[in-house]
Amino acid sequence: MFSRRSRRTARPTSPALRTAWETLDAGDVPGALRQVRAAREDQPLDEVALVVARAAGSAGFGDLADASAALAAAPEDPRALYDFGYACVERGVPDLAIPALRAALRLSGGALPVLRELVSAYEDEGRHREAVAELARHEDRLADWPDRYLLVFNAVLGGDLELARRQHALLPDPEDERWRPARDRQDRMLARAADAGRAGRLDAADLRGWQYVLGGTVLGTLSPYGYDAGMNGRYAWLQDTPDQCLRGLLRLRDLLAATGVRPRSVSLLPDRDSRVLGLAAAEVLGLPAEPFAPGRGDTVVVAYDLDGLAAHDGGPELVGELFERAPGQVLHAHACCWTDPPAVTPDSAALLHQSVVAPWGPQLRRSADGGVERGPADDRPEAEIAAGITAADPSPDPGDGDGPADGDTEFAAFATVVKGTWLRGERARVRSAGPVPSSRFA
Repeated sequence: MFSRRSRRTARPTSPALRTAWETLDAGDVPGALRQVRAAREDQPLDEVALVVARAAGSAGFGDLADASAALAAAPEDPRALYDFGYACVERGVPDLAIPALRAALRLSGGALPVLRELVSAYEDEGRHREAVAELARHEDRLADWPDRYLLVFNAVLGGDLELARRQHALLPDPEDERWRPARDRQDRMLARAADAGRAGRLDAADLRGWQYVLGGTVLGTLSPYGYDAGMNGRYAWLQDTPDQCLRGLLRLRDLLAATGVRPRSVSLLPDRDSRVLGLAAAEVLGLPAEPFAPGRGDTVVVAYDLDGLAAHDGGPELVGELFERAPGQVLHAHACCWTDPPAVTPDSAALLHQSVVAPWGPQLRRSADGGVERGPADDRPEAEIAAGITAADPSPDPGDGDGPADGDTEFAAFATVVKGTWLRGERARVRSAGPVPSSRFA
């Protein structure tokens, strides 16, 4: 039985949650969850749980439906709050978990398992500063592994390098060898931060610097549009061009020259987009092109978009093979999604986008009646399209004139400073966008 209403008649009373309930009446589960997300975080948790239970049941998520029903029945029970939060995180709705886990942490007297789950939810939402604040509040009780490690990790992702370095110095080597890779990744991250700090401002607008700190990716170009609208060098929706592809490849060439990396070949991945760009890269770099082979060193592996590779037959296995870097191997991705980062982090990326259409893909165009239509994909042979890239105009797009300087000289200077920490360690996925914000579309 629910605590204040029967299961048969239970309905939310909060106006925002009533709207979500009515959306469920119309059979729109995603729309109802959007309504819950849009509501304030101080909504009554038992009423949130009512809506989530119904939505989860409709979606077939039995674990979340059961945890939600238990919370609706006992909204002050720390266990019910924790179980609901845990189920939300597991089902990919960590924003709904956060208020419940905060309440569970308070009612449980700061239980560390609850704190860790709350930190996990904050991380999934990119709310690293709040994760840091919560961990710091309980600093006197933190275990070094994982709690102090998580404090350092979130301090870096939140942009507080002073705190990260101070806490990192207090972190002993882990006794459990399973934590050794995490410690090594953190060591490399802070070493990259030292280099990036010498190369630039490393402030809340230094996208190239922070992209390097987070995952070791050298970002080739910055979007010249929307700085005043909060894009800070990232693209939202982009119809790509051969000009932009060539500019990205020339930045890759400059990066290899500045860092002294001397590949002997370009490795072609099997998806069409990557093969087109790889053939153009071979021409730009003056190297032979050959099919990708796992473990090959001294080569540049070229992907147009790693998400596109993952969707190709055999792509997930290839992505797994790229996780561990072979000696002298460079992974270059032209287009890299920043809102849903790829499973492996590239060493070089030409641009960051939320959504992209390749130049030879079905791009939008003006129709004969003055409207907008999607044109056909370019089905010419790959070598012919690649030749169009190498013959393109790599002049920088002036954009709207509000962005920072992104000239070849500035890029080469950055690459030269970071060469000592580039190409180190595995290519672990970095889910966070870090401390540089950008506007995004739904």
